[in-house]
Amino acid sequence: MALKLSLRPGEKFVINGAVLQNGDRRAILMLQNKASILREKDIMQSTEANTPARRIYFPVMMMYIAPIESDLYYQNFMERLHEFMGVLRNPLIIKECISLSRDVAAKDFYRALQRCRKLMAYEGERLGHVHSSLSEDGE
Repeated sequence: MALKLSLRPGEKFVINGAVLQNGDRRAILMLQNKASILREKDIMQSTEANTPARRIYFPVMMMYIAPIESDLYYQNFMERLHEFMGVLRNPLIIKECISLSRDVAAKDFYRALQRCRKLMAYEGERLGHVHSSLSEDGE
């Protein structure tokens, strides 16, 4: 089944590690096979990884868009997840972290990113602010 992407004028996106940018008009792309793709709103710069949950998201994102280099980011991911889980008391969020770890181990990085968004939303609620421009609906 094809993935249909509707792109705004000038919108950037990443496909299999390559950064692409749409032209000056709205466009629709149809991806006919499996590919690692992230829209601009889901891409985090390293400087934006400035909270515990965002420090988990960043290495997962990098493993997703650059799978050849995933070993470089895995250790960082595990350290950040361990730190995050060390202060949690919410059993639902702990379960989400365990599922996130399983997704990463299975190299299902897109699903892991969806779980990371939940962690960032939880963190934002607990800290009294939402600190993310990343979509939480997985689009």
